[in-house]
Amino acid sequence: MTMASADCLPDYPLDSDLVKRLKSALDASDEERVSDLLCTEVEQVDAIIEMANDDWMKDPSAQLPPGVLLGLWTLEYKRELTTPLCIAAARGHTACVSHLLARGADPDASPGGRGALHEACLGGHTACAQLLLQHRADPDLLSAEGLAPLHLCRTAASLGCAQALLEHGASVQRAGGSGGDTPLHVAAQHGLDEHARLYLGRGAPVDARNGRGETALGAACGAARWPDEHARCLRLCALLLRRGAAVDPRDEDERSPLHQACGRARPDLASLLLRHGADAGALDYGGASPLARALQTAACAPRAAAPRTVQALLNYGSPTVWPDAFPKVLKTCASAPEVVEVLFNSYPQLRVSESWKEAIPEEVFEMHQPFYKSFFALAHTPRCLQHLCRCAIRKLFGKNCFYFIPLLPLPKSLQNYLLLEPEGVLH
Repeated sequence: MTMASADCLPDYPLDSDLVKRLKSALDASDEERVSDLLCTEVEQVDAIIEMANDDWMKDPSAQLPPGVLLGLWTLEYKRELTTPLCIAAARGHTACVSHLLARGADPDASPGGRGALHEACLGGHTACAQLLLQHRADPDLLSAEGLAPLHLCRTAASLGCAQALLEHGASVQRAGGSGGDTPLHVAAQHGLDEHARLYLGRGAPVDARNGRGETALGAACGAARWPDEHARCLRLCALLLRRGAAVDPRDEDERSPLHQACGRARPDLASLLLRHGADAGALDYGGASPLARALQTAACAPRAAAPRTVQALLNYGSPTVWPDAFPKVLKTCASAPEVVEVLFNSYPQLRVSESWKEAIPEEVFEMHQPFYKSFFALAHTPRCLQHLCRCAIRKLFGKNCFYFIPLLPLPKSLQNYLLLEPEGVLH
């Protein structure tokens, strides 16, 4: 809420009859009733409607949180102001938007901090966005947060809105908000490959940096994803790399896209970046490598994701963990034995100590007993000749293991063995 909106007197306050009926219709998702109220019962076409007002100062009996009373945090004054046009655009009521514009509604009115075009883009309502633009809505209007409508095209459904904005002259290079994100950063953060393709086609700089020093590639690799979004994100990153994105840019924490992908346990992204020459041994500001990032998140990552990420890094030449630090790895990754196996097999010989059992919770040991029994059996015996041969071949190929091992005239099972495919036990 801006200072201007705080001082604004609404035409329809929160306690007015119209607002009560409007909120009731909105809560019931009665879209027909909402449209009817906006188009027929609101007298002024640009009337300011107060939809929320948490002004606790007006209520002396209000119960304040203890943290506020102790001065640990401040209590925000929240107020929501809007217009009929903003409500109609947010709900995707094209006919209502058309009616209000025909009556002379201001397409750029934004008493609550966002205009109708912002609302249409946020909801992915292309027809509403087109109508507003046809009535000369500003395609680069900034919200109270410093965001243009293009920054609010955050879903796949908003692609049509983005196209309409660009056709009406919206800037594809504008940085917005506290994070300084460009529209390409927003597309990358939300895994919107078609949006990214559109922006790049309109001249968006592929390596533009936001306020955190991230490029779109880094933003895409570092964003949290639902599993069903992974394929779309992979396509987006591949697109950025094809369009010339730098594979190893560093953000303000000196993290590369590979650091981000490994921190999210994304073996598909890690492999893509490594194929394009990402530095598997890069260190961030805290001295962590991509491998360290993968190990840090192994315990909470999907079961197959973490070992495959570690496997990809090692097959592209990542330095392994210093042998003396292996007990710490065991403590962190005990519940992910496949990760322990892949990493352990990257050493020709590593002395196993019985004292390492203390790093493994008893219930975890019981759950993965076959693996850990085989692991601690190596405290009294050297590794098998087959493993030593594997290490010799891997040392010969170095960071090109992933390229050369599949070319060897060997059965697929042996190729997988050389590439550190986990087997569930150690020999």
